[in-house]
Amino acid sequence: MAVLSELSPLLLSIRWDHDGSIWNLGFYDLRWYSVLFAAGFALSFFLLRKRFRDELVPEEKVDTLLVYILFATIFGARLGHCFFYELDYYSQHPIEILLPFHFSPQLEFTGFRGLASHGGAIGIVIAILAYSKIEKMNVYWVMDKLALAIPLACAFIRLGNLFNSEMVGHSTSVPWAVVFLQLDDVPRHPGQLYEAIAYFSIFLFLNLFYQKFKKQDGFIFGLFLVLMFSARFALEFFKIDQVSFESEMALNMGQLLSVPFILAGIYLMVRKVKSNEGPGVSIPERAS
Repeated sequence: MAVLSELSPLLLSIRWDHDGSIWNLGFYDLRWYSVLFAAGFALSFFLLRKRFRDELVPEEKVDTLLVYILFATIFGARLGHCFFYELDYYSQHPIEILLPFHFSPQLEFTGFRGLASHGGAIGIVIAILAYSKIEKMNVYWVMDKLALAIPLACAFIRLGNLFNSEMVGHSTSVPWAVVFLQLDDVPRHPGQLYEAIAYFSIFLFLNLFYQKFKKQDGFIFGLFLVLMFSARFALEFFKIDQVSFESEMALNMGQLLSVPFILAGIYLMVRKVKSNEGPGVSIPERAS
């Protein structure tokens, strides 16, 4: 009976055995993570374009914003991973930070497999500030519009993590436990799915309540920061550490990095920035 009791969580668990690859040509491996990353950005861009159009802002403004956000997300997330999680390695291999190759022990195309969402968030904030200044847009108005779309992209990215069998949770006996066969035979919390569900729920919530707070520029972005990073903070308790040094920390790196974003979000919500520019733009040709 003891043996059966030990085996029952394994027998009842969902067994996941996907290597994340869609089409491997040897020299290039098309992966689900890349496809879902792109799909999340595409859908978010479509929704953002609609928001701009509804408020009579020229569509070329959102096209320009997409370029800013895309590059800021990728480079910010990459730098965030290298500096927050693997500084020891990348300080010795700095060229690998921005090139998708390993050069030791032999040349190998790896793609950018290390991306940190907190680094991406920092990159996005910097991109918004630069974009708003150059395009003469109300920075809080732009932030609010992005807050309505970003959670959807984040949910797609976490689904990509599922296909890679990464960001898995601690062992558990809950009925929905998943055995990630690419890693081991241990039933685990599906940490990626928890985050994907949380982010998609936040996406729906923000869009449902947007009209109520749309005239308080900055409030929606503040609420977005609080909800997204509070969810990240809480769900980290279910996930295994990403790097070994986190095992000695009371709170892991993801939780520590979430705190400043939560505090910034609370500040924006309390401040309740008022827009003095009508729909939030200062460009006379907005209806062209």
